This record gives sequence, C-alpha cells and structure tokens, in this order.
Amino acid sequence: MAKVFLDTNYFIRLVNRAPEVDTEILDKHQGFISILSCHILFYVNKIHVPDKKTNSFIDDFNLVELSQDILNKALFNPTDDLEDNIQLHSAAEADCDLFLTADQDLLNMKFFGKVRIVPNL
Repeated sequence: MAKVFLDTNYFIRLVNRAPEVDTEILDKHQGFISILSCHILFYVNKIHVPDKKTNSFIDDFNLVELSQDILNKALFNPTDDLEDNIQLHSAAEADCDLFLTADQDLLNMKFFGKVRIVPNL
C-alpha cells in the first residue's frame, strides 16, 4: 500500500468523479492531501459549510497541515508557483511515495526528492 498525495487538481477531479481519475484510490492506497486543497475545493465548487457529504469525503484522507516550515520552503522552490510548491513540500513532509497530478509542468519534473510525480496509478 503506497502513500499517495493528491495534487489539488487531482483531488477536485476525484471529488467530482471525473472519468479520468481512479475513484477507488483510497481502497488501494493511503491518500494524503494538503489542508490548502480543502479550501480550494470549497472555493472552486462553491460549497457552503457545513456540507456533510464533502466533510465525510475529506475524512477519508490524511491531511497535511500547512505549516510555517512548508510555507517557508515553498516561497523559494522548486517552481515559481506557490500553490504547486506548497503541494510538493506537503507531499515530501508526509513522506509520500507518489504525487498524483494533471499539471504537465509538475509531471515533467518526474520526482520531487523521493516523491515520484505521476498522472495516475
């Protein structure tokens, strides 16, 4: 069972049951997301709180706190996109094996530290 971090774009597609994502990912692996992804999900999907269905879905994931340390690292590298950097440093902080994303720039990196960056499992 791998430790799999979902980039925000992948996480939102999963919540919305997009056909290109593996909706059974949590049955096969430990899922991780950044706290920041929860905020972005509610904002993008215009979800009002409380929302029992979304809250229950989020409960299935291991949440990585947005710490000052993660933010400090993200302000400098590895890309020029702060949100992407927060996601990558969160995955590294959680010692994840895989980082799922649809972001081609991140996919081109192939790895961030020991975290392998992939489009799907």
